[in-house]
Amino acid sequence: MNIPKINGKDIKGAWHNITSNYSHWLSFIILVLVAIIVNRIFLAQSFLTWSNISNLFVQGAIVGICAMGMSLIISAGMIDLSVGAVVAFVSGMGITVLNRTESIFLCLLFCLGAGMIAGLINGLLVTKGKIAPFIVTLASMSAWRSVINQLGQGGPFTVSRTMYASFRHIAAGKVLGIPNLMLFFIAITIITAILMSKTKFGTYVYAIGSNQQAARLSGISVDRVKTLIFTYAGTLYGLAAFLLASRLTSIQAASAGSGYEMDAIAAVAIGGTSMDGGRGKIIGTFLGVLMLRIISTVLVMANVPPFLNGLVQGIIIIIAVLAQNRKK
Repeated sequence: MNIPKINGKDIKGAWHNITSNYSHWLSFIILVLVAIIVNRIFLAQSFLTWSNISNLFVQGAIVGICAMGMSLIISAGMIDLSVGAVVAFVSGMGITVLNRTESIFLCLLFCLGAGMIAGLINGLLVTKGKIAPFIVTLASMSAWRSVINQLGQGGPFTVSRTMYASFRHIAAGKVLGIPNLMLFFIAITIITAILMSKTKFGTYVYAIGSNQQAARLSGISVDRVKTLIFTYAGTLYGLAAFLLASRLTSIQAASAGSGYEMDAIAAVAIGGTSMDGGRGKIIGTFLGVLMLRIISTVLVMANVPPFLNGLVQGIIIIIAVLAQNRKK
């Protein structure tokens, strides 16, 4: 597979591709206006402050990185339900590696590698095992969550005192006033946008999602591409796990990453990616993540019970899919 080097032209072209989808931006602007109105009514404060904007990115960054991987999977006509469990397993074990080695670099390598292996396993089971992605990732979700619960024995995985400050700074720190999590999220978005818009791999992903049989007859190695999709997504889950461990510094095995798959799927759906595969935009997923955070903020401002957030997300997914079907 010929993946060109990332250069200035690639980045410029990817950014043009990102900013060319006006429908996503229109929906995003409408949501921002709603948030401003609600904020004025309930809190009499300005919504468009750097503190509020950066906080949206910080709250959505970890799920957003996972959503980038999910975007590829759904664009290829598949699904992944193991996101939260993989993040929980990798983050918990990542903290264990950190405490034993006292090396942040080794912790990062472990998280990326473990996430990549988890994704590779899913990909091989789907392609070589000929098992539906829904079944594979459902089983994977149960397996990874069970393993980390057993290893944790019901207790948390906590960063040692000697590593706390330096490790915490990765997620909590800032560069020129910009939160590190925000930078990570934007960087992964740009990389994924380049991958999908400037390489043959991205074309293959959409081709498989549109018509898998036609893609195979045209000479595309469908199994190889599917395996690479899951592997890339798993690597992003590993990065998300590393950042989650850094942000929380204490991972509860039973609850860490809970609902991440729902959030990622919702972001991809409301971002305009076809749930049947074959069509999608990375910028749509990027804005979808921020939309979810804005909606959550609006619900809090309106004093809607937090337990109803899942209901709202479910409704949003249904509306997004109905809108896609109507457009088709």
